[in-house]
Amino acid sequence: MTTVAPDTGVGPLLRGWRERRRLSQLELALRAGSSARHISFVETGRSRPSEEMVLRLAEQLDVPVRDRNALLLAAGYAPRFARTPLDDPAMDSLRAGVEQLLRGYEPYPALVVDGTYSVVAANRGIAMLMEGLPEHLLTPPLNAMRITLHPEGLAPRIRNLREWRGHLLAQMERQIALVRSKELRELYEEVAAYPLAVSSAAGVAAEETADGGAGGADAPYASFALPLRIEHDGRVLSFVSSISTFNTPMDVTVAELAIETLLPADPATVEYLRSLTP
Repeated sequence: MTTVAPDTGVGPLLRGWRERRRLSQLELALRAGSSARHISFVETGRSRPSEEMVLRLAEQLDVPVRDRNALLLAAGYAPRFARTPLDDPAMDSLRAGVEQLLRGYEPYPALVVDGTYSVVAANRGIAMLMEGLPEHLLTPPLNAMRITLHPEGLAPRIRNLREWRGHLLAQMERQIALVRSKELRELYEEVAAYPLAVSSAAGVAAEETADGGAGGADAPYASFALPLRIEHDGRVLSFVSSISTFNTPMDVTVAELAIETLLPADPATVEYLRSLTP
């Protein structure tokens, strides 16, 4: 048995992840095929886990790939997961596949973001929604949350801004609970402090009066999911959002990518978008 100092090494890190996931040592041991006694010894530094055990515990604790490298280093092992820049030639096939996917989804909007919601790629449907935004929001690197919630961004065009803003902030809160990211926390604090856009707030109030409440029985959009209702060229388009990630990624960059597609939520939106197709 190898002894590790109790205030350093992998033990405290694993204990922190276990507590964040609200698991007991016994629950984690059962999931990982170990014993509560061994988990206790690892967390207190009385035992150094094998590389395989570190990865197994990280898997059961749903530790992000980036932080699995940190666990391995803390345990005295080499990092297992590379972090390859997207412009690296090794990523050529990935980029080509993503770009083909985005083009194939047109005329409907779709984009790819990284772990801090920076826009990695987007199709013409997204470009259409961003028409007329100020240059300072469109200067790279673009950030999807900032563009959506900024009072000079898409926010004034979103008819159900209060609901959509609440959905996005809750999404960010869930992600912050899963990962330890200073950048993500700072972004959340920034966008959460944005005021509601005046025109959207008025639009929401008018809709709630006309429809008998947001999302009421007469609401003119699909009720199976919260829609994004956004103004464009004098029309109100309605979308529902779907987010996809890569399965079992072995690279930090790939693990943090997410593909968001906006599916038309009513026939009028479908008809309008198809009318824009050459």
